[in-house]
Amino acid sequence: MKSILQPLLMIIAMALGMTAAATLPARALVELNVNKGNVEPLPIAITDFQGGDALGAEISGIVSADLKRSGLFAPIDKSAFIEKISNPDATPRFEDWKVINAQALVTGSVSKEADGRVRAQYRLWDTFAGQQMSGEQFFANDANTRRVAHIIADAIYERLTGEKGYFDTRVVFIDESGAKNARKKRLAIMDQDGANIRYLSDGRSIVLTPRFSPNRQEITYMSYESGQPKVYLLQIETGQRELVGDFPGMTFAPRFSPDGQKVIMSLLRDDGNSNIFAMDLRSRSTTRLTNSTAIDTSPSYSPDGSKVVFTSDRGGRAQIYVMGADGSGQTRISFGDGVYSTPVWSPRGDLIAFTKQTAGEFQIGVMRVDGSGERILSTGFQQEGPTWAPNGRVLMFFRDSAGGPKLVSVDLTGRNEQSIPTANFASDPAWSPLLE
Repeated sequence: MKSILQPLLMIIAMALGMTAAATLPARALVELNVNKGNVEPLPIAITDFQGGDALGAEISGIVSADLKRSGLFAPIDKSAFIEKISNPDATPRFEDWKVINAQALVTGSVSKEADGRVRAQYRLWDTFAGQQMSGEQFFANDANTRRVAHIIADAIYERLTGEKGYFDTRVVFIDESGAKNARKKRLAIMDQDGANIRYLSDGRSIVLTPRFSPNRQEITYMSYESGQPKVYLLQIETGQRELVGDFPGMTFAPRFSPDGQKVIMSLLRDDGNSNIFAMDLRSRSTTRLTNSTAIDTSPSYSPDGSKVVFTSDRGGRAQIYVMGADGSGQTRISFGDGVYSTPVWSPRGDLIAFTKQTAGEFQIGVMRVDGSGERILSTGFQQEGPTWAPNGRVLMFFRDSAGGPKLVSVDLTGRNEQSIPTANFASDPAWSPLLE
Protein backbone atom coordinates (compact mmCIF):
# COMPACT_ATOMS: atom_id res chain seq x y z
CA MET A 1 0.00 0.00 0.00
CA LYS A 2 1.38 3.45 -0.91
CA SER A 3 1.67 6.24 1.59
CA ILE A 4 -1.54 8.21 1.88
CA LEU A 5 0.12 11.15 3.68
CA GLN A 6 2.34 13.28 1.48
CA PRO A 7 5.06 14.60 3.81
CA LEU A 8 5.82 18.30 3.64
CA LEU A 9 9.07 19.11 1.90
CA MET A 10 9.38 21.73 4.58
CA ILE A 11 7.05 23.47 6.98
CA ILE A 12 8.84 26.36 8.59
CA ALA A 13 7.02 28.87 10.77
CA MET A 14 8.88 32.15 10.57
CA ALA A 15 7.60 35.15 12.49
CA LEU A 16 6.89 38.16 10.32
CA GLY A 17 7.85 41.61 11.50
CA MET A 18 5.44 42.97 14.08
CA THR A 19 4.57 46.43 15.26
CA ALA A 20 4.72 47.68 18.84
CA ALA A 21 1.88 45.29 19.64
CA ALA A 22 4.49 42.61 20.23
CA THR A 23 5.55 44.38 23.41
CA LEU A 24 2.06 45.19 24.68
CA PRO A 25 0.39 43.04 27.36
CA ALA A 26 -2.06 40.50 25.96
CA ARG A 27 -5.03 42.27 27.54
CA ALA A 28 -4.40 45.30 25.31
CA LEU A 29 -5.40 43.26 22.29
CA VAL A 30 -8.61 41.52 21.29
CA GLU A 31 -9.02 38.06 22.78
CA LEU A 32 -11.83 35.53 23.09
CA ASN A 33 -12.69 34.00 26.47
CA VAL A 34 -13.66 30.43 25.61
CA ASN A 35 -14.29 29.54 29.25
CA LYS A 36 -17.47 31.58 29.49
CA GLY A 37 -20.72 29.64 29.42
CA ASN A 38 -22.05 31.49 26.38
CA VAL A 39 -19.41 32.62 23.90
CA GLU A 40 -20.49 35.17 21.31
CA PRO A 41 -18.66 34.44 18.02
CA LEU A 42 -15.94 36.99 17.31
CA PRO A 43 -16.48 38.99 14.07
CA ILE A 44 -13.36 38.48 11.96
CA ALA A 45 -12.52 39.61 8.41
CA ILE A 46 -10.42 37.18 6.36
CA THR A 47 -9.25 38.63 3.07
CA ASP A 48 -8.23 36.64 0.01
CA PHE A 49 -4.51 35.95 0.17
CA GLN A 50 -2.72 37.87 -2.57
CA GLY A 51 -0.86 36.11 -5.40
CA GLY A 52 -0.88 32.47 -6.39
CA ASP A 53 -3.90 32.96 -8.67
CA ALA A 54 -6.81 30.96 -7.24
CA LEU A 55 -4.61 29.39 -4.58
CA GLY A 56 -4.69 32.49 -2.39
CA ALA A 57 -8.49 32.52 -2.31
CA GLU A 58 -8.52 28.76 -1.65
CA ILE A 59 -6.21 29.05 1.35
CA SER A 60 -8.10 31.97 2.89
CA GLY A 61 -11.37 30.11 2.25
CA ILE A 62 -10.13 27.07 4.18
CA VAL A 63 -8.95 29.30 7.05
CA SER A 64 -12.34 31.00 7.14
CA ALA A 65 -14.25 27.71 7.05
CA ASP A 66 -12.13 26.24 9.87
CA LEU A 67 -12.68 29.22 12.16
CA LYS A 68 -16.40 29.44 11.39
CA ARG A 69 -16.93 25.72 12.02
CA SER A 70 -15.45 26.09 15.52
CA GLY A 71 -18.44 28.23 16.48
CA LEU A 72 -16.13 30.80 18.10
CA PHE A 73 -15.69 33.06 15.06
CA ALA A 74 -18.06 34.80 12.65
CA PRO A 75 -16.23 35.52 9.37
CA ILE A 76 -17.63 38.68 7.76
CA ASP A 77 -18.97 38.46 4.20
CA LYS A 78 -16.36 39.77 1.76
CA SER A 79 -18.99 41.91 0.03
CA ALA A 80 -19.00 44.13 3.14
CA PHE A 81 -15.27 44.89 2.90
CA ILE A 82 -14.50 48.57 2.26
CA GLU A 83 -10.74 48.42 1.89
CA LYS A 84 -9.46 46.13 -0.85
CA ILE A 85 -6.14 44.74 0.37
CA SER A 86 -3.48 44.85 -2.35
CA ASN A 87 -0.38 44.76 -0.14
CA PRO A 88 -0.83 42.33 2.80
CA ASP A 89 2.41 43.62 4.38
CA ALA A 90 1.15 47.19 4.63
CA THR A 91 -0.74 48.47 7.66
CA PRO A 92 -4.46 48.32 6.82
CA ARG A 93 -6.85 51.25 7.12
CA PHE A 94 -8.26 50.22 10.48
CA GLU A 95 -11.17 52.67 10.32
CA ASP A 96 -12.54 50.81 7.26
CA TRP A 97 -12.58 47.56 9.23
CA LYS A 98 -14.02 49.04 12.43
CA VAL A 99 -16.97 50.38 10.43
CA ILE A 100 -18.01 46.81 9.55
CA ASN A 101 -17.32 45.65 13.13
CA ALA A 102 -14.38 43.43 12.21
CA GLN A 103 -12.68 43.03 15.57
CA ALA A 104 -9.85 41.04 13.96
CA LEU A 105 -8.47 41.08 10.42
CA VAL A 106 -6.43 38.48 8.55
CA THR A 107 -4.36 39.39 5.51
CA GLY A 108 -1.93 37.19 3.63
CA SER A 109 -0.15 36.23 0.47
CA VAL A 110 0.87 33.14 -1.50
CA SER A 111 3.81 32.84 -3.86
CA LYS A 112 5.86 30.17 -5.62
CA GLU A 113 9.53 29.84 -4.70
CA ALA A 114 12.29 29.16 -7.24
CA ASP A 115 12.63 25.59 -5.91
CA GLY A 116 8.92 24.92 -6.56
CA ARG A 117 7.73 25.26 -3.00
CA VAL A 118 4.70 27.30 -2.06
CA ARG A 119 5.23 30.14 0.41
CA ALA A 120 2.16 31.23 2.37
CA GLN A 121 2.19 34.02 4.92
CA TYR A 122 -0.45 35.68 7.06
CA ARG A 123 -0.82 38.63 9.41
CA LEU A 124 -3.42 38.92 12.16
CA TRP A 125 -4.50 42.44 13.08
CA ASP A 126 -6.50 43.87 15.98
CA THR A 127 -8.55 46.54 14.20
CA PHE A 128 -9.71 48.42 17.32
CA ALA A 129 -6.25 48.53 18.92
CA GLY A 130 -4.72 49.27 15.51
CA GLN A 131 -1.97 46.71 16.01
CA GLN A 132 -0.59 43.54 14.46
CA MET A 133 -1.09 40.57 16.79
CA SER A 134 0.89 37.88 14.99
CA GLY A 135 2.35 36.94 11.64
CA GLU A 136 4.11 33.89 10.22
CA GLN A 137 5.12 32.34 6.93
CA PHE A 138 5.14 28.68 5.92
CA PHE A 139 6.74 26.70 3.10
CA ALA A 140 5.24 23.53 1.65
CA ASN A 141 4.95 21.52 -1.52
CA ASP A 142 1.86 21.70 -3.74
CA ALA A 143 0.30 18.63 -2.17
CA ASN A 144 0.17 20.25 1.26
CA THR A 145 -1.35 23.66 0.67
CA ARG A 146 -4.55 22.62 2.45
CA ARG A 147 -2.50 21.61 5.46
CA VAL A 148 -0.80 25.02 5.50
CA ALA A 149 -4.25 26.63 5.59
CA HIS A 150 -5.20 24.47 8.58
CA ILE A 151 -1.95 25.42 10.36
CA ILE A 152 -2.67 29.12 9.79
CA ALA A 153 -6.20 28.64 11.17
CA ASP A 154 -4.71 26.92 14.24
CA ALA A 155 -2.28 29.83 14.77
CA ILE A 156 -5.10 32.38 14.61
CA TYR A 157 -7.31 30.28 16.89
CA GLU A 158 -4.54 29.97 19.48
CA ARG A 159 -3.63 33.66 19.39
CA LEU A 160 -7.23 34.77 19.91
CA THR A 161 -8.37 32.11 22.41
CA GLY A 162 -5.16 31.22 24.23
CA GLU A 163 -5.75 27.51 23.52
CA LYS A 164 -4.40 25.15 20.90
CA GLY A 165 -6.46 24.71 17.76
CA TYR A 166 -7.47 21.40 16.21
CA PHE A 167 -7.62 22.05 12.47
CA ASP A 168 -4.32 20.44 11.40
CA THR A 169 -5.59 16.98 12.26
CA ARG A 170 -6.93 13.84 10.61
CA VAL A 171 -9.90 11.61 11.33
CA VAL A 172 -9.83 7.89 10.67
CA PHE A 173 -13.24 6.25 10.28
CA ILE A 174 -15.20 3.43 8.66
CA ASP A 175 -16.44 4.25 5.16
CA GLU A 176 -19.67 2.36 4.43
CA SER A 177 -21.14 1.83 0.98
CA GLY A 178 -23.60 -0.51 -0.71
CA ALA A 179 -26.95 -1.93 0.32
CA LYS A 180 -27.71 -2.03 4.04
CA ASN A 181 -27.82 -5.85 4.10
CA ALA A 182 -24.52 -6.09 2.19
CA ARG A 183 -22.59 -3.07 3.44
CA LYS A 184 -18.97 -2.74 2.32
CA LYS A 185 -16.81 -1.32 5.12
CA ARG A 186 -13.39 0.19 4.49
CA LEU A 187 -10.88 1.94 6.70
CA ALA A 188 -10.61 5.55 5.56
CA ILE A 189 -8.79 8.69 6.65
CA MET A 190 -9.48 12.36 5.91
CA ASP A 191 -8.75 15.88 7.08
CA GLN A 192 -10.91 16.95 10.01
CA ASP A 193 -13.11 18.99 7.63
CA GLY A 194 -13.90 16.00 5.40
CA ALA A 195 -11.38 16.76 2.63
CA ASN A 196 -8.64 14.49 1.24
CA ILE A 197 -10.33 11.15 1.90
CA ARG A 198 -8.02 8.18 1.38
CA TYR A 199 -8.80 4.46 1.81
CA LEU A 200 -6.61 2.23 3.95
CA SER A 201 -8.33 -1.10 3.28
CA ASP A 202 -10.03 -2.66 0.27
CA GLY A 203 -13.35 -3.60 1.85
CA ARG A 204 -13.01 -7.35 1.40
CA SER A 205 -13.26 -7.83 5.18
CA ILE A 206 -15.35 -6.05 7.78
CA VAL A 207 -13.29 -3.56 9.79
CA LEU A 208 -14.34 -1.75 12.97
CA THR A 209 -13.22 0.71 15.68
CA PRO A 210 -10.07 2.33 14.27
CA ARG A 211 -8.13 4.31 16.89
CA PHE A 212 -5.12 6.64 16.55
CA SER A 213 -1.84 6.26 18.34
CA PRO A 214 -1.21 9.40 20.42
CA ASN A 215 2.32 9.93 19.13
CA ARG A 216 2.69 8.19 15.76
CA GLN A 217 0.93 7.94 12.42
CA GLU A 218 -0.34 4.53 13.44
CA ILE A 219 -3.78 3.13 14.11
CA THR A 220 -5.21 0.07 15.76
CA TYR A 221 -8.42 -1.51 14.50
CA MET A 222 -10.39 -4.75 14.37
CA SER A 223 -10.82 -6.92 11.31
CA TYR A 224 -13.02 -9.95 10.66
CA GLU A 225 -10.94 -11.24 7.75
CA SER A 226 -10.30 -14.56 9.52
CA GLY A 227 -13.91 -14.96 10.65
CA GLN A 228 -13.06 -13.81 14.18
CA PRO A 229 -12.36 -10.20 15.23
CA LYS A 230 -8.64 -9.65 15.59
CA VAL A 231 -6.71 -6.52 16.47
CA TYR A 232 -4.20 -5.10 13.98
CA LEU A 233 -1.72 -2.22 13.96
CA LEU A 234 -1.41 -0.24 10.73
CA GLN A 235 1.35 2.23 9.87
CA ILE A 236 -0.55 4.86 7.89
CA GLU A 237 2.37 6.19 5.87
CA THR A 238 3.88 2.86 4.85
CA GLY A 239 0.81 0.62 4.89
CA GLN A 240 2.73 -1.90 7.01
CA ARG A 241 0.36 -4.00 9.09
CA GLU A 242 0.87 -6.45 11.95
CA LEU A 243 -1.36 -8.59 14.13
CA VAL A 244 -1.38 -7.44 17.74
CA GLY A 245 -2.16 -10.88 19.07
CA ASP A 246 -4.05 -14.05 18.26
CA PHE A 247 -6.40 -14.11 21.23
CA PRO A 248 -8.94 -16.88 21.74
CA GLY A 249 -12.54 -15.72 21.63
CA MET A 250 -13.74 -12.27 20.59
CA THR A 251 -11.75 -9.03 20.84
CA PHE A 252 -13.38 -5.61 21.18
CA ALA A 253 -12.65 -1.87 21.22
CA PRO A 254 -8.82 -1.61 21.25
CA ARG A 255 -7.29 1.74 22.27
CA PHE A 256 -3.74 3.00 22.76
CA SER A 257 -2.24 4.13 26.05
CA PRO A 258 -1.15 7.80 26.11
CA ASP A 259 2.50 6.87 25.51
CA GLY A 260 1.57 4.59 22.60
CA GLN A 261 3.32 1.62 24.21
CA LYS A 262 0.22 -0.36 25.17
CA VAL A 263 -3.15 -1.33 23.75
CA ILE A 264 -6.10 -1.81 26.07
CA MET A 265 -9.11 -3.88 24.97
CA SER A 266 -11.85 -6.22 26.12
CA LEU A 267 -11.66 -9.96 25.43
CA LEU A 268 -14.59 -12.36 25.47
CA ARG A 269 -13.63 -15.73 26.93
CA ASP A 270 -15.30 -19.10 26.51
CA ASP A 271 -17.17 -18.61 29.78
CA GLY A 272 -19.09 -15.75 28.17
CA ASN A 273 -17.49 -13.06 30.31
CA SER A 274 -15.90 -10.00 28.74
CA ASN A 275 -13.01 -8.51 30.71
CA ILE A 276 -10.43 -5.82 30.11
CA PHE A 277 -6.81 -6.56 29.26
CA ALA A 278 -3.77 -4.42 28.49
CA MET A 279 -1.01 -5.54 26.13
CA ASP A 280 2.53 -4.18 26.07
CA LEU A 281 3.28 -3.68 22.36
CA ARG A 282 7.01 -4.24 22.86
CA SER A 283 6.96 -7.49 24.84
CA ARG A 284 3.46 -8.60 23.73
CA SER A 285 2.77 -9.52 27.34
CA THR A 286 -0.87 -9.24 28.45
CA THR A 287 -2.20 -8.08 31.83
CA ARG A 288 -5.75 -8.76 32.95
CA LEU A 289 -7.30 -5.67 34.59
CA THR A 290 -10.85 -6.81 35.43
CA ASN A 291 -12.10 -10.19 36.56
CA SER A 292 -15.87 -10.11 36.79
CA THR A 293 -18.76 -12.26 35.64
CA ALA A 294 -20.24 -9.22 33.90
CA ILE A 295 -19.51 -7.57 30.56
CA ASP A 296 -16.64 -5.09 30.99
CA THR A 297 -15.80 -3.24 27.79
CA SER A 298 -14.91 0.05 26.04
CA PRO A 299 -11.81 0.96 28.08
CA SER A 300 -10.13 4.36 27.59
CA TYR A 301 -7.03 5.72 29.37
CA SER A 302 -6.85 9.08 31.12
CA PRO A 303 -4.38 11.42 29.36
CA ASP A 304 -1.73 10.85 32.04
CA GLY A 305 -2.13 7.07 31.78
CA SER A 306 -2.86 6.60 35.47
CA LYS A 307 -6.53 5.61 35.17
CA VAL A 308 -8.95 3.82 32.86
CA VAL A 309 -12.63 4.51 32.27
CA PHE A 310 -14.83 1.64 31.04
CA THR A 311 -18.39 0.34 31.01
CA SER A 312 -19.72 -2.64 32.94
CA ASP A 313 -23.15 -4.17 33.53
CA ARG A 314 -22.04 -5.67 36.85
CA GLY A 315 -24.72 -3.53 38.53
CA GLY A 316 -27.51 -4.85 36.32
CA ARG A 317 -27.16 -2.49 33.37
CA ALA A 318 -24.22 -0.84 31.62
CA GLN A 319 -22.79 2.06 33.63
CA ILE A 320 -19.48 3.92 33.63
CA TYR A 321 -16.64 2.89 35.96
CA VAL A 322 -13.14 4.23 36.62
CA MET A 323 -10.15 2.22 37.86
CA GLY A 324 -6.41 2.55 38.19
CA ALA A 325 -4.33 1.60 35.15
CA ASP A 326 -3.38 -1.58 37.02
CA GLY A 327 -7.04 -2.53 37.59
CA SER A 328 -7.21 -1.29 41.18
CA GLY A 329 -9.96 0.77 42.79
CA GLN A 330 -12.81 -0.04 40.38
CA THR A 331 -15.48 2.58 41.12
CA ARG A 332 -18.81 3.31 39.50
CA ILE A 333 -19.22 7.01 38.56
CA SER A 334 -22.50 7.15 36.55
CA PHE A 335 -25.88 6.84 38.24
CA GLY A 336 -28.29 8.32 35.69
CA ASP A 337 -31.24 6.63 34.07
CA GLY A 338 -30.53 4.64 30.94
CA VAL A 339 -27.61 2.63 29.59
CA TYR A 340 -24.11 4.13 29.17
CA SER A 341 -21.49 3.09 26.64
CA THR A 342 -18.32 4.16 24.75
CA PRO A 343 -16.76 6.39 27.44
CA VAL A 344 -13.74 8.38 26.25
CA TRP A 345 -11.47 10.47 28.44
CA SER A 346 -10.90 14.06 27.29
CA PRO A 347 -7.32 14.93 26.25
CA ARG A 348 -7.56 17.80 28.77
CA GLY A 349 -8.26 15.26 31.52
CA ASP A 350 -11.27 17.14 32.90
CA LEU A 351 -14.22 15.35 31.26
CA ILE A 352 -15.40 11.94 30.06
CA ALA A 353 -17.58 11.76 26.95
CA PHE A 354 -20.13 8.96 26.58
CA THR A 355 -23.10 7.56 24.71
CA LYS A 356 -26.31 7.16 26.68
CA GLN A 357 -29.46 5.35 25.65
CA THR A 358 -32.63 6.30 27.51
CA ALA A 359 -36.34 6.49 26.71
CA GLY A 360 -35.74 5.29 23.15
CA GLU A 361 -33.20 8.05 22.41
CA PHE A 362 -29.43 8.06 21.98
CA GLN A 363 -27.53 10.90 23.61
CA ILE A 364 -23.96 12.16 23.42
CA GLY A 365 -22.87 13.74 26.68
CA VAL A 366 -20.02 14.58 29.01
CA MET A 367 -19.45 14.31 32.75
CA ARG A 368 -16.66 15.19 35.12
CA VAL A 369 -14.23 12.41 35.96
CA ASP A 370 -15.98 11.76 39.27
CA GLY A 371 -19.34 11.40 37.49
CA SER A 372 -20.73 14.77 38.52
CA GLY A 373 -21.94 17.53 36.21
CA GLU A 374 -23.46 15.28 33.53
CA ARG A 375 -24.49 17.31 30.46
CA ILE A 376 -26.16 16.09 27.28
CA LEU A 377 -24.78 17.75 24.14
CA SER A 378 -26.79 15.99 21.43
CA THR A 379 -29.89 13.82 21.26
CA GLY A 380 -31.01 11.82 18.25
CA PHE A 381 -31.90 8.48 16.77
CA GLN A 382 -29.13 5.91 16.99
CA GLN A 383 -26.03 8.06 17.50
CA GLU A 384 -22.90 6.93 19.31
CA GLY A 385 -19.12 6.65 19.37
CA PRO A 386 -17.79 10.07 20.51
CA THR A 387 -14.17 10.99 19.85
CA TRP A 388 -12.37 14.11 21.11
CA ALA A 389 -10.59 16.82 19.14
CA PRO A 390 -7.04 17.10 20.55
CA ASN A 391 -7.83 20.39 22.34
CA GLY A 392 -10.78 18.85 24.21
CA ARG A 393 -13.28 21.44 22.95
CA VAL A 394 -15.13 19.48 20.26
CA LEU A 395 -16.54 15.96 19.90
CA MET A 396 -17.20 13.98 16.73
CA PHE A 397 -19.59 11.02 16.60
CA PHE A 398 -21.80 9.20 14.11
CA ARG A 399 -25.56 9.34 13.71
CA ASP A 400 -27.63 6.81 11.79
CA SER A 401 -30.29 8.56 9.73
CA ALA A 402 -31.68 8.49 6.20
CA GLY A 403 -30.51 4.94 5.58
CA GLY A 404 -27.04 4.97 7.10
CA PRO A 405 -24.57 6.62 9.49
CA LYS A 406 -22.99 10.04 8.95
CA LEU A 407 -20.40 11.96 10.96
CA VAL A 408 -21.37 14.90 13.15
CA SER A 409 -19.39 17.23 15.42
CA VAL A 410 -20.58 19.23 18.43
CA ASP A 411 -18.78 21.58 20.78
CA LEU A 412 -18.97 21.53 24.56
CA THR A 413 -21.79 24.08 24.62
CA GLY A 414 -23.98 21.69 22.61
CA ARG A 415 -25.09 24.62 20.44
CA ASN A 416 -22.62 24.27 17.58
CA GLU A 417 -23.46 21.01 15.81
CA GLN A 418 -21.93 20.47 12.37
CA SER A 419 -22.30 17.74 9.73
CA ILE A 420 -18.99 16.39 8.41
CA PRO A 421 -19.18 15.77 4.65
CA THR A 422 -18.21 12.29 3.41
CA ALA A 423 -18.82 10.68 0.04
CA ASN A 424 -20.48 7.61 1.54
CA PHE A 425 -21.94 6.64 4.89
CA ALA A 426 -19.43 6.91 7.72
CA SER A 427 -19.10 5.57 11.27
CA ASP A 428 -16.63 4.92 14.14
CA PRO A 429 -14.61 8.18 13.86
CA ALA A 430 -11.33 8.63 15.73
CA TRP A 431 -9.60 12.02 15.89
CA SER A 432 -5.83 12.24 15.54
CA PRO A 433 -3.54 14.38 17.69
CA LEU A 434 -2.24 17.59 16.12
CA LEU A 435 0.15 16.62 13.33
CA GLU A 436 3.84 17.22 13.79
